Amino acid sequence: MHIPDGFLDAKTAVASAVLSAAGVGVALRQARKTLPARRVPLLGLAAAFVFAAQMLNFPVAGGTSGHLIGATLVAVLLGPSAAAIALAAVLVVQCFLFNDGGLTALGANIFNMAIVATLVGYGVYRLVRRFVPGQRGLILAAAFASWCSTVVAAISCAGQLAISGTMPWSVSFPAMVGVHMLIGIGEGLITALVILAIARLRADLLGDAALSVAAPVTTFVGLGLVAALGLALFVSPFACKWPDGLEKVAATLGFEYHAIEKPLLAAPIPDYTLPGIHSAVVATALAGVIGTVVAFALAFVLVRVLIPRPTSESH
Repeated sequence: MHIPDGFLDAKTAVASAVLSAAGVGVALRQARKTLPARRVPLLGLAAAFVFAAQMLNFPVAGGTSGHLIGATLVAVLLGPSAAAIALAAVLVVQCFLFNDGGLTALGANIFNMAIVATLVGYGVYRLVRRFVPGQRGLILAAAFASWCSTVVAAISCAGQLAISGTMPWSVSFPAMVGVHMLIGIGEGLITALVILAIARLRADLLGDAALSVAAPVTTFVGLGLVAALGLALFVSPFACKWPDGLEKVAATLGFEYHAIEKPLLAAPIPDYTLPGIHSAVVATALAGVIGTVVAFALAFVLVRVLIPRPTSESH
């Protein structure tokens, strides 16, 4: 769902950037108030995992692939403010290092996947949890909320395309919603599996009291980072190569020509392929490792700077 340069007009790109900056600013201020310093490494881990997972496109139908957004998953674990920050960090890394998502569309991509997907996903999750308690309710709520967040983020993207005059709303809306309803199923399944695994490994990181848990998270973060690096290194080179939902819609409806062929920003690792390496598998694997580490570092440093680390706190 990463919008490239050229799909949006200037007014839509600027408006989306302003809204995204405001949303991330609010998230940073809220995280400073509510996110304990001992849980900051978890935010870095969330960014690293989401980055690695987003490289793993899975086949959907009709030659279309999808990938995890991850907003609801992170929101369930760390709260909506942390999720917005983590997703924004991932999108910044993808844009500047890999040309994944246009520079002029960065604000729109952050708005759709970091702001809208997070708020919708977390809101639906909290609503479902009121009616379905227990671990089964936790998994069900997270899965359904993830599906909803994917669909609503796609609706937001369709609206941006329509406002920009790229494609009429009556055409972009059903096309984007139709394919992302299918992609959302994959999002829900992945979210449910990750939540279930965490529930068995570290149940104290889930639930209403998770943000106040005092148990050390260093070992969990270390193992989680190793897992994310493993996904990037060993699995990402074999991800589905089919176009994702937005790319497929653009090709089907005939507006892919709007995309600017030459990126406005010369990324050091374009298209997730490390230059100078002849093996495509190795080039993609190393690019994934670099991106995973950078995403972790960006999210970790960003929040660590804003949330002082008390000297009296044990880790």
